[in-house]
Amino acid sequence: MPDAPAFDPELLRRYDVSGPRYTSYPTAPQFVPSFDEHALRETVRESNGDPIPRPLSVYVHVPFCTTPCFYCACNRVITRDRARGDAYLVRLYHEIEMTASLFDRDREVVQLHFGGGTPNFLSPAQLGDVVDTVRRQFRLSNLPDREISIEIDPRVVSPDDVTALAGIGFNRVSLGVQDFDARVQKAVNRIQSVESTLSIIDACRKHRMRSVSVDLIYGLPLQTEEGFGRTLDTVIAARPDRLAIYGYAHLPRVFKAQQQIVDAALPLPAAKLKLLELAIRRLGDSGYVYIGMDHFALPEDDLARAQRTGALHRNFMGYTTHAHSDLVGLGVSAISHIGPTFSQNHRDIESWQAAIDEGRLPVMRGMRLSADDRIRADLIQHLMCHAEIAVSSIERRYGLEFDAYFSDALRRLRPMIDDGLLRIERDRIVATSQGRLLLRNIAMCFDRYLDKGVGTIPINFSRAI
Repeated sequence: MPDAPAFDPELLRRYDVSGPRYTSYPTAPQFVPSFDEHALRETVRESNGDPIPRPLSVYVHVPFCTTPCFYCACNRVITRDRARGDAYLVRLYHEIEMTASLFDRDREVVQLHFGGGTPNFLSPAQLGDVVDTVRRQFRLSNLPDREISIEIDPRVVSPDDVTALAGIGFNRVSLGVQDFDARVQKAVNRIQSVESTLSIIDACRKHRMRSVSVDLIYGLPLQTEEGFGRTLDTVIAARPDRLAIYGYAHLPRVFKAQQQIVDAALPLPAAKLKLLELAIRRLGDSGYVYIGMDHFALPEDDLARAQRTGALHRNFMGYTTHAHSDLVGLGVSAISHIGPTFSQNHRDIESWQAAIDEGRLPVMRGMRLSADDRIRADLIQHLMCHAEIAVSSIERRYGLEFDAYFSDALRRLRPMIDDGLLRIERDRIVATSQGRLLLRNIAMCFDRYLDKGVGTIPINFSRAI
């Protein structure tokens, strides 16, 4: 297991620059329109011909929310018109049918995840129909480790809905909380009671969900250590299997809803760091393992076990145990990772619908990875999951001499080594306890698409802390 994270405010302030979260490498800004529907079809055909075809992870994006949360940076559509969900499903079923027909039937779906937006904008009956459609069109695994998961908004779900979801087969649930402090909730337009949230967690436990995860955000307007500490105490007492503690990325030029947040109400950088330190300390004292990139899990949770065994994986859904799967994205803006390619659906719902109505796969952009991309993607993937750069493994796998191939990256790493963020071992470079909170910065040194490591960075990248 990697070292537990250590909090060094001065180092964190110094390295708090903008950069990718590395849910992929190369990152989405590098995708190009020339990777189109034809390229995706060819990619799937090639992947079917692999000597050992990979299983599938399917992601379904449901973009609708009934109200806007001002902090949100997700691709969502604000509406109270439930008929829009019906119209969306008509196209989604068609997309599932078109996409599934490309894959050989022996390729099992071992993971099915619903994200958003607010996936439970759809009723349990509608969600059940989507699962049934996936089961009919793909080959949905019946193995015990099969995962059917969903992100839910506790404000618009009931314990009876959880009963229905469990009956459909959902066995993992992620709940958005962000903060229970009333002043913070009002400032971000998300009023959510402790009681309703805990009742949903209790219902998930009652139905023996394999994992319950809670999302919190630090750095929101009007947050204080005292208020955020109360939220942490409440959530820890509920003992979710996993927590995600995200840093709020204030990018109002990119995400219009964030323009509703008053800049003066945001915690100053030093205060934001204190909130992060508080979360790390409280969770560590309560027995949670730091997985990486904002994520914590109980030692017996599948994520922690996967990290111990080297099977942890990171993709557009976050951390996952399904490392050896191809990712199939369905719905508006969804991203697929099939073989050595990425592809993304149209980000606006009108273009996505139009493509499907014309019988086309709704691919907006993507890319085929070069040999260099694959090497760097492998390195960054291992770094983000296991807090180390596997030097000898990279050399053996790709037939290269590490120091020569990555000479520029190693030069950029030198200040981090001098600052104690990394230590050099015989066959690997390991993030220290101080470096574990700065894995993004370390990965940026190996990103050939960034100008001189940390120079020309798209404005929609958040800050490291």
